[in-house]
Amino acid sequence: MKRILSIILLTHLPLHAQDSNQLSNVSTEMAAAANSFLASLDKEDAKQANFPFTADERQNWAYVPTKRKGIPLEELSEQQIELVRKLLKTALSDPGLKKVDTIIALEAFLGEVEKRPDFRNSKAYFTTIFGEPSAIGTWGWRFEGHHLSLNYTVVDGKPASLTPSFFAANPAEIKIDHKMKGTRPLAAEEDLARALAATLAESNKPVVYTSKPPKEILTRAQRKIDQLEPVGVTAQEMSASQQKAFLALIEEFANRHRQELTEDTMKKVKADKQSLRFAWAGSLTPGSPYYYRIQSDTFLVEVVNVQNKGNHIHAVWRDTENDFASDLLADHIHTDH
Repeated sequence: MKRILSIILLTHLPLHAQDSNQLSNVSTEMAAAANSFLASLDKEDAKQANFPFTADERQNWAYVPTKRKGIPLEELSEQQIELVRKLLKTALSDPGLKKVDTIIALEAFLGEVEKRPDFRNSKAYFTTIFGEPSAIGTWGWRFEGHHLSLNYTVVDGKPASLTPSFFAANPAEIKIDHKMKGTRPLAAEEDLARALAATLAESNKPVVYTSKPPKEILTRAQRKIDQLEPVGVTAQEMSASQQKAFLALIEEFANRHRQELTEDTMKKVKADKQSLRFAWAGSLTPGSPYYYRIQSDTFLVEVVNVQNKGNHIHAVWRDTENDFASDLLADHIHTDH
């Protein structure tokens, strides 16, 4: 149980509580990659890609097709796109980067099958740097487009927040005859959760809190969220095998990121067994629309797959206290100023 809860609460404890050397190395890599990217841009493009750290835009995140600020892939050379990938690799694991690549590929797939390449633009993913990247400073960056929003904040040279973190897929699975048939970038997020919900239901535990799932994640793209109503089954109510399944599901979200960003927090955290919960809404039948969430007092994951008859999945990872490092920054400003 302790192992499960230490992984879970990595999402809502300050990343600066981890090993200083490991996080300093990540900060150094992030800053170097961000500066290399900015240095590759001409003056006008650099102005388009770089905003002050205090800009309101830093928390203006979205996951729908919309006009964004930053510089899109379509305005970059192949060399500059590779520099963006190097920046992404400073935060994401190989599986996490593969999910990002597949989600972007799905946008190209939709442009092809819908014959709307202008609207379904796989090059409309934007990189935005906030502040001056520094191995010891405070700054942030974002990579965002339709169905992706990755937000990272560094405070005093330590990675302090990796949320909001949004991944989605339309379709959740390609079922038509196509070279990408069978593609499911968020397969484990769906299959592991449904299997866990099924075994909890078979144990007569109240995991299904409603038969009607919401149409969208409840927190939408709010800049700051409050924890949702606690529903479902707590971790302490689960059997050992159910706890193991719960762990596997949570790892699927945590392991999108580099191990250095989570490893030591997982070792040090002590959990509140009573507040940690898993809940399901909708049918447990594969292919049916559903919603689920994982939550504790300050941590929240929401997943919904309702659109297109249950073949369009949205998944978000939030921190009710420290999205965009807001809690740490408040302490930082109070202490330093």
